[in-house]
Amino acid sequence: MEHARPLPSYLVHRFHGWKATAYTENQAWYRRLATDGQHPRAMIISCCDSRVHVTSIFGADQGEFFIHRNIANLVPAHCPDGAQHGTSAAVEYAVLALKVAHVIVLGHSNCGGVQGCLDMCSGHAPELEAESSFVGRWMDILRPGYEKVREIKDEAEQRSALEKEAVMVSLENLMTFPFVAEAVKDGTLTLHGLWHEIGSGDLEQFIASQKEFVPL
Repeated sequence: MEHARPLPSYLVHRFHGWKATAYTENQAWYRRLATDGQHPRAMIISCCDSRVHVTSIFGADQGEFFIHRNIANLVPAHCPDGAQHGTSAAVEYAVLALKVAHVIVLGHSNCGGVQGCLDMCSGHAPELEAESSFVGRWMDILRPGYEKVREIKDEAEQRSALEKEAVMVSLENLMTFPFVAEAVKDGTLTLHGLWHEIGSGDLEQFIASQKEFVPL
């Protein structure tokens, strides 16, 4: 591949720093991970947003979480059409191969993908309506959520509500996967919905009995 280039120097320096400190101090742990394979207890589906640092939020070590990131932490409905489905493949692997006990969908504040959905659905982002827009077609998953928040007048409140709808839509779509629904029914898998406020560092979880997100 002629277009590939060497890493920028700042990343090279950071790697050597990590190898000389964190890795060297925990060599036995890393070698055990390499030898024994991964046995995560939970899968976390989060946004690609660089401000959402899942392992930092939960103080997790390597090997503890199976993490899948995509635009706006969305899960599409089960669709076995023979096409390529990255998120669905990750869910399948986590539940059937790794047999995780928990699947956590983690949304967050000021989500650019959710804002894109708001703009598209309200007619302010015609470029996302194009069939060739990967982001637009991905955000179609969230259109049912938009219908629930479209009447909210305050823009910040509307975006926050749709960010939480993104979590709910994903949880609902997870249950369309037969192997997820079966595991939930058997009690070997639980689903969780979280929303993270980046600025304050707060975390809210969805409580089904209350039908709302409440602070942890």
